[in-house]
Amino acid sequence: MNKKQRINMFLLVLPFIALVVVFNYVPLFGWAYAFVDFNPGVPLLQQEFVGFKYFKLILDGGNDFSIVMRNTLVMSFLGILTSPLPIIFAIMLSEIRNRVVSKWIQTVTSIPNFISWVLVYAIFFSFFSLEDGVVNKLMISLGLIETATNILGSDGYAWFFQLMVSIWKGTGWGAIIYLAAIAGIDPELYNAADVDGAGRFQKIWYITVPSLMPTYFVLLLLSISGMLSNGFEQYYVFQNPLNIDKLEVLDTYIYSIGIGRAEYAFSTAIGIFKSVVSIILLLSVNWLSKAVRKESII
Repeated sequence: MNKKQRINMFLLVLPFIALVVVFNYVPLFGWAYAFVDFNPGVPLLQQEFVGFKYFKLILDGGNDFSIVMRNTLVMSFLGILTSPLPIIFAIMLSEIRNRVVSKWIQTVTSIPNFISWVLVYAIFFSFFSLEDGVVNKLMISLGLIETATNILGSDGYAWFFQLMVSIWKGTGWGAIIYLAAIAGIDPELYNAADVDGAGRFQKIWYITVPSLMPTYFVLLLLSISGMLSNGFEQYYVFQNPLNIDKLEVLDTYIYSIGIGRAEYAFSTAIGIFKSVVSIILLLSVNWLSKAVRKESII
């Protein structure tokens, strides 16, 4: 590649570099607000500098931060524990011999991913409503319960219920990545296994699963690094005064104190804290993967 070609290639990617700089790096100047007592209308350089005051408040668990961290980590750990489900679902789909049935199931299970969280809440509200919910009516009619249970407004069921909603919405879509990986497995491996007399389960265990592990571990590392960023829309739409103690996660907390309570400095400090911890987690799990598996993502 000559000099002119290199310049042309650089000009092609220049707009995308500019977008990354404008939307990902320029906003980092806003981190300065985490170190001042922000007063609207006063220029940044004239704000009172308070140093690490708000970061100390974070470490002390002030403003219910410890409760929010508990909820965030619990939901993230539950998500990591159920992360093998898309693999299992993808393998089950690949083992269906009827291609029409397989494609139909894949399409139906992928549709929830494209439904907005507001509509998802409306769907689950219609099913689990205390007064008119289909589920409560069915369970009462079957004699399984005597009175209706307010699942959407119960903090006792909140974590488990949100996990089930996440699985319903994301498993079908997550399986697509693994289906693509399965399609890329060399058929000769299965032919050789047939010659050796391997059964269907043995081929899955010794060929399919090991072939999917590199993809799984990459996604697992990214999930661990993003443990403090487990979503905003889902928990925001499902929150109510009865379950907010269990569904207030970092993303919704930053919004509520930054926009709702106008605590801009503290919300900015939490945003910085979340970014720094995510970077540390990413570098740590990447180093661990390199040390144990001799593979890394960066």
